[in-house]
Amino acid sequence: MKEQIRIGIVGYGNLGRGVELAIRQNPDMKLDAVFTRRDPSTIPSEAKVYPIEDAEKFKNDIDVMILCGGSATDLPEQGPQFASMFNIVDSFDTHAKIPEYFEDVDRVAREHGHVGVISTGWDPGLFSMNRLLAEAILPEGNEYTFWGKGVSQGHSDAIRRVKGVKYGVQYTIPSEAAVNRVRAGENPELSTREKHIRSCYVVAEEGADLAALEQEIVSMPNYFADYDTTVEFISEEEMKKNHSSMPHGGMVLRSGKTGENTTQIIEFGLKLESNPQFTASVLVAYARAAHRLSREGQAGAKTVFDIPLGHLSPKSAYDLRKELL
Repeated sequence: MKEQIRIGIVGYGNLGRGVELAIRQNPDMKLDAVFTRRDPSTIPSEAKVYPIEDAEKFKNDIDVMILCGGSATDLPEQGPQFASMFNIVDSFDTHAKIPEYFEDVDRVAREHGHVGVISTGWDPGLFSMNRLLAEAILPEGNEYTFWGKGVSQGHSDAIRRVKGVKYGVQYTIPSEAAVNRVRAGENPELSTREKHIRSCYVVAEEGADLAALEQEIVSMPNYFADYDTTVEFISEEEMKKNHSSMPHGGMVLRSGKTGENTTQIIEFGLKLESNPQFTASVLVAYARAAHRLSREGQAGAKTVFDIPLGHLSPKSAYDLRKELL
């Protein structure tokens, strides 16, 4: 077997666990270590687990560090910090702050000769690539991104903060009517309300006023007020049975014109049973790319726009041409 790419994981939540599973499917990689802020003895990984403060000791032992923390507070700090010690890959997904975050990681990574692949996964990530590709091919047209059907972590948390809610989960669902209008080549101007439906499943505390709870949820500003929102009250048993997984997905479409007013539609879609496991699989593929870029002598922050697709595959350029082209 060829020499394996040595991977480290920072953070062992749903995403970190997904990365460990994905590495098992890639024979050219091995998981060397997991780094955590929790008690290492509580982490159920097959790899050795260390306190996050010990990561610096592994500078020469890990080829790529995959950062699995959250975008709100973890990655803005950890991205530049770890880019000073390792090649890194992360899934920073606060879209409005990506340019600023890119500059922070780029400065540190270049200074220390490392590659920092940021904001990969599926959106940002694979969806971003498809938006770029479709726009380049159909410059006269409109882009539409639909998310779901899937669990929104932020919106589910917002439901659970409502007094009287014991458990809650929210699904973002693309409007079938809106998607069909785009697929028909109408190029519609779609409002926020027209693009997505929000479906909430709630376990109420005993004695709670269900009508009042429903009204508070559907009228919540910044979360539900701008959408057609449904609330269904269910039992705790049904919640655990039917709403404990983390599905997601969505689609990117571009409807455009070529030549003499000819309609052309480009569509890319995902249907995911596990959002974190799929995102983890994308991170692992980009870890391979980060390692290759580093071997080529490159440094600095990179996004999916900067990385050749061939670098994601364990296959040689010759085999890719022979088998997939």
